[in-house]
Amino acid sequence: MEKSIYTNQYGLFLATLRAARESAGISQTELAARLSVDQPLVSKCESGQRRLDFIEVREWCAAIGITLNELTDSFEETLMRAGKK
Repeated sequence: MEKSIYTNQYGLFLATLRAARESAGISQTELAARLSVDQPLVSKCESGQRRLDFIEVREWCAAIGITLNELTDSFEETLMRAGKK
């Protein structure tokens, strides 16, 4: 089994997460401040250089003003559009 951080689906997940942040009008720097981390960490996570765990994803959602369910729904839509479901 291929590690999920290197799959196309994980890339689509990161794109969905990044799009949610951008749609909320929040920069990486602002997100980092809201999460009490530095901006390079946000960049590494969004580019797939550092993996996010479930709890971190939930915290990111709260920081950008969406629910985990909203992110999940958006990700499922992205997968369907990409023909991955």
